[in-house]
Amino acid sequence: MIFNLRACSLLTLATVCTLVSARDLNQDEALRLRQQGVILPLEHLLQQAMGQHPGAKLLEAELETSHGDYVYEVELLTQAGVVREIKLNASNGDLLKDEEDD
Repeated sequence: MIFNLRACSLLTLATVCTLVSARDLNQDEALRLRQQGVILPLEHLLQQAMGQHPGAKLLEAELETSHGDYVYEVELLTQAGVVREIKLNASNGDLLKDEEDD
């Protein structure tokens, strides 16, 4: 019984930590942050991401918050047929990650 309670507590803690560490924002939240000047326009950062992979096609773009920072997560399909996952700091445009997606 004590083991099950301990296991449930650890599972709950892990779930809460995951939820706190990263969360997708909806379009209303993104618009508000853009209007307040907190984040850069997605179009601006998409140009930056597409510039890294000329001829790539946009598959998906999401705005999320991770550890208090706003991050655009972009998935591109390159001309070679490779899916790339790119993460950009939404506030300053810094490239955080550019790697082949699993």
